[in-house]
Amino acid sequence: MDLLATLTCKDTSGIVHTMTDAILKCRGNIIENQQFTDPLTGMFCMRTRFTTDSSLSESEAILKGELSRFAPELKVRELNKRPRALILVTKESHCLRDLLYLRELGELPVEIPLVVSNHEDLRSLVESHGIPFEHIPVNAQNKSGQEPEITARIKSLEIDVVVLARYMQILSKDFCNQFAGHIINIHHSFLPGFKGARPYHQAYERGVKIIGATAHFVTEELDEGPIIEQDVAHVAHSATPEELISIGRDIERRVLAKAVRMYAEDRIFLLGNRTVIFN
Repeated sequence: MDLLATLTCKDTSGIVHTMTDAILKCRGNIIENQQFTDPLTGMFCMRTRFTTDSSLSESEAILKGELSRFAPELKVRELNKRPRALILVTKESHCLRDLLYLRELGELPVEIPLVVSNHEDLRSLVESHGIPFEHIPVNAQNKSGQEPEITARIKSLEIDVVVLARYMQILSKDFCNQFAGHIINIHHSFLPGFKGARPYHQAYERGVKIIGATAHFVTEELDEGPIIEQDVAHVAHSATPEELISIGRDIERRVLAKAVRMYAEDRIFLLGNRTVIFN
């Protein structure tokens, strides 16, 4: 059996030795190991892949017992068990298309049991991939009543992560806090930053020379959650607003897909307002 263990705890001596000894007691063999001590928080992060002829429950019990003195946040799972992602979309399809395509290629290790949208525009795209699509309309009058509908789907489908693939609605504080560390969003990144409507047109008017995108965990502070992945592209003065939008879409889809893949592979460790990423 191929298992993956992730651990976060306050840094102290003996953690690595105890982990390796615990895996040995599971009749395990370490295949891959990464570790890091964050100098800002003093937290220790570890990601260990190992094979064993013990069961998942037996291995988990041994690791938890042996490591208990460190009071860690410890997770052990079968490597081939894919996390379940609920995707929220509105009308733009580029991020969604990429996620669906990579999933079909086997390059995105997630299950997608449902796509939810506040518009009907992307139904045919989603259903053509054999994935259920649900329209849950949102407007100023019913918004407070729609998030419980989404929450119900998250619980009934045993969702691990919510992916906002250009979902053009602001989530409530309660929703963000309820699923903190389990909602991933994508947004454009410019130097300088442009907020509000038509950001690419604002960037064009200011003559920006670099554009990009940021994938991050969602918090109640809009677009300011812990950063997971970023990328940029240099642009020339001759680029039109439409060309900037096209370049931006390409960066957004790549950055979001990479962030989802890193989440699915348990490579992201959330430490307050920052992340540790094992590539």
